[in-house]
Amino acid sequence: MKNKKLWGGRFSESTSDITERISASVHYDKRLFRQDIEGSIAHAKMLSKTGILSGGEFNSIKDGLEQILKEIEDGSFVFDAGLEDIHMNIEAKLTERIGDTGKKLHTARSRNDQVALDLRLYIKEESTGIEERLKALVALLTDFAESHIDVLLPGYTHMQVAQPVRLGHHMLVYSWQLLRDLKRLNQVSEACDILPLGAGALAGVNYPIDREFVRKELGFKGITMNSMDTVSDRDFVLDFLYFAAVLGMHLSRFCEELVLWSSSEFGFIRLSDRVTTGSSIMPQKRNPDVAELIRGKSGRLYGNLLSLLTTLKGLPLTYNRDLQEDKEPLFDSVDTVKLCLDGIYEMISSVKINEERMKDALYSNFSTATDLADYLVKKGVPFRESHKTVGEIVGYSEKNRIPFFDIPLEALKNFSPHFSDDVRDILNPESSTERKESAGGTSRKEILKQISAIKKILS
Repeated sequence: MKNKKLWGGRFSESTSDITERISASVHYDKRLFRQDIEGSIAHAKMLSKTGILSGGEFNSIKDGLEQILKEIEDGSFVFDAGLEDIHMNIEAKLTERIGDTGKKLHTARSRNDQVALDLRLYIKEESTGIEERLKALVALLTDFAESHIDVLLPGYTHMQVAQPVRLGHHMLVYSWQLLRDLKRLNQVSEACDILPLGAGALAGVNYPIDREFVRKELGFKGITMNSMDTVSDRDFVLDFLYFAAVLGMHLSRFCEELVLWSSSEFGFIRLSDRVTTGSSIMPQKRNPDVAELIRGKSGRLYGNLLSLLTTLKGLPLTYNRDLQEDKEPLFDSVDTVKLCLDGIYEMISSVKINEERMKDALYSNFSTATDLADYLVKKGVPFRESHKTVGEIVGYSEKNRIPFFDIPLEALKNFSPHFSDDVRDILNPESSTERKESAGGTSRKEILKQISAIKKILS
């Protein structure tokens, strides 16, 4: 029979070529080899503890698996697509190496609970590396905000100049977004921290196994309580894909601003040559390709989440082969998230700020109009009336081509008798941020509070 399938006892015909090709997953799930071998050693150790395997059999299995691990790591292991997946490849090679003892490894487990174990271990491990990247990026952004706390620029709504803000305040937005992403990632790790091994194919197993022993060996916090739920559940994968999609959205928004700010129209920043590219036809170009590609990769992160949601939505209990389609979206999202975080870190660590262009932009579009309205409110004018008055002043400035920030006091008094000499400081956008007295605002003292809070969270 073709490739001597480990499950082929009841079959009399070989599988067709299309069955072979559509069933094969080892070309991508082989990245689970470490988790598969780690889980198999823990499982064999438990079988030995409960008397299902002898001590000698366990040692033989353990030595054989460790040898296979080394061969996969050094690239000498040959994977066989005909054996379908990483689990069968490892088990077949083990049996070839140590004989019939290798055939005992799969006692009291199924590929169904085995792959659930591998995926949980994989996400836990990858989440640790992603967490380190997230924390490093938050620290970088927070340090950047602190070192540029006195740089001013316009804040925008509807892509129109709105009010003056400090650059540090603007950059800390992304620190807070990433901290929320970090919280979601921690929830992913928590969801994965439940041992599935021992559920069998769907109903449990016919042996006196010790799931608590395996739990402790593999460092899980708990064990699953329903065997049918265990093998059909991929919520923990969805949790990771959702985390990745939201993170991708945050990074995409960040990159959109980097693209805009590095344009000649804004000129707020200059991205390093290390993260920009040239044009095949236009010699002058410095294209923000890294930012654009990270922005674009948010789409594949969204797609990976939607892909698995769609796969799962119509599946009856319990295990169905459709679940094999969970891995490629997961692996792609893991790789994409790490790549994007590394790219953002590289851009921010080497970016140059054009403080003068940011300062000039403060004077471009009535950025202290709200300050002027609030000035009148403090003089006793109802806000709606002051709003109307300042709107008329803006119209006067536009119509007469008089810079809003330089309107003479005599002209202002034509709109309201409440204006006096102190209005000049109110019109100045460079003093605006320190009038923001509310907690969480863009004043220097409030930004320092944010920085202190973020550093405390990171520590």
